[in-house]
Amino acid sequence: MLIEISVVGIAIAFIALVVFLIRILQKGMDTLQETNRTLAEVRNAVHGLTGEANRLIHTANQVTVDLKGKMETINPILETAHDVGEVIHTVTKQAAAVLAHTAAPTGNPLNGSASNVNPPPSASSPRPVLIKIK
Repeated sequence: MLIEISVVGIAIAFIALVVFLIRILQKGMDTLQETNRTLAEVRNAVHGLTGEANRLIHTANQVTVDLKGKMETINPILETAHDVGEVIHTVTKQAAAVLAHTAAPTGNPLNGSASNVNPPPSASSPRPVLIKIK
């Protein structure tokens, strides 16, 4: 009789164990289904972001090409402005030298002394280079 009661107890314990295992497996299945749904949503979001990223890169490339074209257009203008500045500087320097040279013999040096100003260009000094403006 004791053996029969022990067998019945073991059977009940085994049935309880199987019931708990079934519940754990069902919860595991529910978790896997939720994970699959989340993964599908992430895939859809990634596909949407990939399209947006491609459009953004394409737009950035277009802006870069446009900017390079505009820089190439403006670069000669800036070079010309630089050349004009150099010419104006040379002319101003030569005019100051000529004025200082012509004012010194008459006793009216500029700024109290004509020695601070470069003398006018002579035949031996190099002539200024004229730059063509584009």
